Amino acid sequence: MTHPVTRVLALLELLQSRPGLTGRELARRLDVDERTLRRYAARLTDLGIPVEAARGRYGGYRLLPGYRLPPLMLTDDEAVAVVLGLLAGERLGLATSSPAAATALAKLERMLPAGLRDRVRSVRDTIAFTVPARPAAAAGADVLLTLGAAVRSRTRVVLRYRSWSGAESERDVDPYGIVFHAGRWYLRAHDHHRAERRTFRLDRVLSATAAAESFTPPEGLDPTAEVVEGLATTPYTWEVEVVLRATLAEARREVPAAVATLAETSDGVVLRARAESLAGVARMLAGTGLPFEVRRPDELRTELAALAARLAAAARPGQ
Repeated sequence: MTHPVTRVLALLELLQSRPGLTGRELARRLDVDERTLRRYAARLTDLGIPVEAARGRYGGYRLLPGYRLPPLMLTDDEAVAVVLGLLAGERLGLATSSPAAATALAKLERMLPAGLRDRVRSVRDTIAFTVPARPAAAAGADVLLTLGAAVRSRTRVVLRYRSWSGAESERDVDPYGIVFHAGRWYLRAHDHHRAERRTFRLDRVLSATAAAESFTPPEGLDPTAEVVEGLATTPYTWEVEVVLRATLAEARREVPAAVATLAETSDGVVLRARAESLAGVARMLAGTGLPFEVRRPDELRTELAALAARLAAAARPGQ
């Protein structure tokens, strides 16, 4: 059961973030009855935090105007959640810039009570990850915030963008969604310059400025699926086509969407992918455990034979 002190602090947070909530709504959010809520409000008043309750149709609880709350008040669970979020974000390459997570964690620790600070540091210093650290292609915080607001408000944005070759251009885009995938931030948007939907890497966005025009996104739009599918069909050295002798559901369980596209046919499921290295494709196909037939390229058959020979050699006694 949640400790009453925790609920009193939760009430304080609600009053700060959502002033004017009714007693009934506050009681529902705290999972208490309204009589207990009044007792919690009285407790805050006893602690010198002025809470007022206005009656009537537009009444509700709020802090008195001008009152400033302490800068940070976290329970043990909340502090651990924030620390784990910062550590995980840095590990996955989710941070907007390399020092941001470290400096935020340092500020958090400095403001926590001494006892809780030591316990949080113990978690930070002893936690281990099975997922290897991923180098981040960081997006600027100002770019991310501007695009997030534009996606929500459906407002056109002017991007200054640098391509893979280093060429800079200015684009008017309708931002449909922001996607984080495999250590990189992406924007799925309609590019008015090319009159088509495109995916932009946020680490290549030099600036983003909201424009006055608004837009309506297409029906059934799925920015995440479009980004992942687009990455799977990006041009590479090798174009691979393989028929999997399996159902579409079985194939999807074994083949990540970012690796290849899958299409069900009368012969089975056709897997199409592009790759820089056929050795990786051979290992992926062998790892699915599904029977398959290579359509192209012929070099993939050679790579699969070499992989089979290495596995057979490793399985011999004495190896």
